[in-house]
Amino acid sequence: MSEHTKDTARVVAGLKAAVHNPNVSGEAKENALKRLEEMGQSADPITPAQTKATQSAAAEAHEKNVLRGYKAATSNPHVSEEAKKHAREVLDAAGIQHELDTSHSEEEHQHRVLAGYKAAIHNPNVSAAAKEHAREFLADSGVTDLD
Repeated sequence: MSEHTKDTARVVAGLKAAVHNPNVSGEAKENALKRLEEMGQSADPITPAQTKATQSAAAEAHEKNVLRGYKAATSNPHVSEEAKKHAREVLDAAGIQHELDTSHSEEEHQHRVLAGYKAAIHNPNVSAAAKEHAREFLADSGVTDLD
């Protein structure tokens, strides 16, 4: 039977991580600091003001990502109308005016799609199969000029 030994460097790293983790209780942080001290290590603890600033920045970044998700939902064809309505309400409450992109017509949309397929044919990073698909799509759409 082999005896398991802990890697001291990994233990120290875990204790330091606990000290700096905003989700760890104050009591657990104190215990981690004591163990580090007993091991002759220092955690370079951050001040409570730094912790609050870090938490505030993280919360703000999270909120921005949530709002981006709601904004994306308003134009996602796989999202129900009820969910889109809710997303618009959340965005309005956050002071974000979201207008659906109606700035171009269906004709312009088709023009952009065809341009994308033309670009794929000339892109060296596109596979041969994808280029062939693009050629077929363009031919089916009546496009003969591939330049």
